[in-house]
Amino acid sequence: MRLLLNLIWLVLAGFWMFLGYMVAALICFILIITIPFGIAAVRIGVFALWPFGKTVLERRDAGAASGVGNVIWLVLCGWWLALGHAITGAALCLSVIGIPLGLANFKLIPISLLPFGREIVDVEQAQAMGYPTLF
Repeated sequence: MRLLLNLIWLVLAGFWMFLGYMVAALICFILIITIPFGIAAVRIGVFALWPFGKTVLERRDAGAASGVGNVIWLVLCGWWLALGHAITGAALCLSVIGIPLGLANFKLIPISLLPFGREIVDVEQAQAMGYPTLF
């Protein structure tokens, strides 16, 4: 089932959101000082490309630097990537078959807004660690 959802997702939303994250990463890499933000954009972009079977966990060891990084990310990239997820999610929810994909898009908004201090792992790994899963 995850494979089928990921394939439909790839065609309807994943590839386009992946491209958005890659544009954000490219901008961050060009500016050199924002390379850590570019790495985060690539990491989330790959997650947005193939999200079913993966989940997001909050890292308990994240410190103040993650908070500062999240504020900078929100100003530079996060708000328009989250807007892209919101618009795509709303468009997907217009059809019955797109509702699960639209909901998955809405679940990607928190990590697109505040990516630092979060980790993307397999669902099985998260369950083994005792975390609830989103996807």
